[in-house]
Amino acid sequence: MSDDAVLKRIKIIVKEHGGQLALANAISVDQGFISKVINKKQDISYYLIRKLCFQLKYSPEWLILGTGDKMIHKQDSAKLITEIQMLRTEVDILHARMRAYELQLQEIIQQAEGSQQKAG
Repeated sequence: MSDDAVLKRIKIIVKEHGGQLALANAISVDQGFISKVINKKQDISYYLIRKLCFQLKYSPEWLILGTGDKMIHKQDSAKLITEIQMLRTEVDILHARMRAYELQLQEIIQQAEGSQQKAG
C-alpha cells in the first residue's frame, strides 16, 4: 500500500465532504487528526481507513488499492466487505513483517558465520 496514493484518495474524500472539519464531524474524529494525516505528521491509520469505509461507505479496495468502485453500494454488505478488506490488509502487513524478520535473521546468521570464520 502506497501511503502517498492512499493520502491522495483521502484528500479527495476531504474535498467531497467540504473540508477537514466536515469530514472529521462525519466520522466522529478530531479535525486535528485529519489535519495531521493530510500534512504527513501522522501515519495513515487503519482506524481512519475503517471509519471512512464503514461510516461513509467508501470502498476499501478503492481507498487502499485505488481499484474498483469508489463507493460501496449495498448497505447490508458494507460492514462485511470492510472487515474482509481490513483482514486482507492486516495479512499483507504481517507477511511484510515476517519477510523483514527473515531478512534480519539472515543478516544475524551471516554475521555469526563471519565471526566463526575469524575465530577459526
